[in-house]
Amino acid sequence: MDRWQGIKHVVVVGLGLTGLSVVNYLKKYHPSVSVKVIDTREAPPGADQLTSDVALHCGSWQMEWLLAADLVVTNPGIALAKPEIQQVIAAGIPVVGDIELFAWHVNKPVIAITGSNGKSTVTDLTGVMANAAGVKTAVGGNIGVAALDLFEQDAELYVLELSSFQLETTTSLPLVAAAYLNLSEDHMDRYEHSIELYGAAKQRIFLNAKAAIVNADDRATYPTMDVERVLSFGLEQSADYTTQVIDGKEFLVAQGQAVMPVADLSLVGRHNVANVLTVLALLDAAHIDYQPALATLKSYTGLTHRCQVVADNQGIKWVNDSKATNVASTLAALSGLSLQGKLYLFVGGVGKGADFTPLAPVFATLPIELCCFGRDGNQFMSLHPSAKYYESMEEIIKSIKPALQEGDMVLLSPACASFDQFNSFVHRGEVFAALAKQYA
Repeated sequence: MDRWQGIKHVVVVGLGLTGLSVVNYLKKYHPSVSVKVIDTREAPPGADQLTSDVALHCGSWQMEWLLAADLVVTNPGIALAKPEIQQVIAAGIPVVGDIELFAWHVNKPVIAITGSNGKSTVTDLTGVMANAAGVKTAVGGNIGVAALDLFEQDAELYVLELSSFQLETTTSLPLVAAAYLNLSEDHMDRYEHSIELYGAAKQRIFLNAKAAIVNADDRATYPTMDVERVLSFGLEQSADYTTQVIDGKEFLVAQGQAVMPVADLSLVGRHNVANVLTVLALLDAAHIDYQPALATLKSYTGLTHRCQVVADNQGIKWVNDSKATNVASTLAALSGLSLQGKLYLFVGGVGKGADFTPLAPVFATLPIELCCFGRDGNQFMSLHPSAKYYESMEEIIKSIKPALQEGDMVLLSPACASFDQFNSFVHRGEVFAALAKQYA
């Protein structure tokens, strides 16, 4: 089936990295198609990289272009509920995202991962281990490289991190294995404060999956549709991929077979044990022998901006967990902590309509100083008696620096998005790391 038959005019909505990848893909693989770009920002990033044959409209919507298109490719950051997009759908014009274009083109096996938390670590580690096992693997999607840019790599396998936003516009992605890690409150501003709507978007990862990898501890991750094979991971003994104490040592266990001692992992925290179990399940489902990659698994230390120690001076640890953009991520970071002294926890940013109260009982168990900042930092102030509000991270550090003692930890795990004061969670983490090195 040629999905491109009859498509002559494509409009790309939203520029940036994803939009540019769509334009470049269309020009390379479908050169006869005319391409136009709409971005409601006055000066969208990437505009200077468009060639003269690609028309660009900035600063507002351009309904005439949209309604004359044969296909509209929209950025995942733009909700389908937007009235302008709804008008396009009502006119019978297909609206897809870059992952659907990827699905139309791909002819090699694909593994995909979604979930509220942990998906970047699982995606990255799956790619690292597959490569170490001798399978040429390209990794991207919602992490690192835009999906369509992966076709520039010589790959035998693709591993994609997929957000709920990307899955909303994806219907035909063929997957050898799909993992749904967990569901917790996030992006409630996009999903009308309904975790059910958010969860339903993530369920779309199973639409064309041969194997579903699900969380034995979270029933919301089980497929609501027929999938050929379902494998579970979890720290409960009933899971297919779990842990088990053998001769006094805790082991990773895959379908009853001991793989390696948990203590051999460089990764820290129980949530990362669950992440590793997921990777083993994904590789098994994709028929990849991971035994040659176990040495790589032992040495893997995780992603930048995820519980990453960026300074350790005079016994004071500075930890960058900027990727914790929701409550569950921050809870995961706190659950794995080993503290000798006081915890100075930085929280705040763009709350995305989340309820932060589940953090309060955990804060109550810790020797904590709660340092709040950013647009929604005030929403944390009632969660612990120690809470203080600051205008910036630098202001926090200047204030707490004289009180820091050996055994203390300074942790950025904000439970919020970064777009009020930073370009991205990466930028926020880099600023924190630079400040840590300056003041440590």
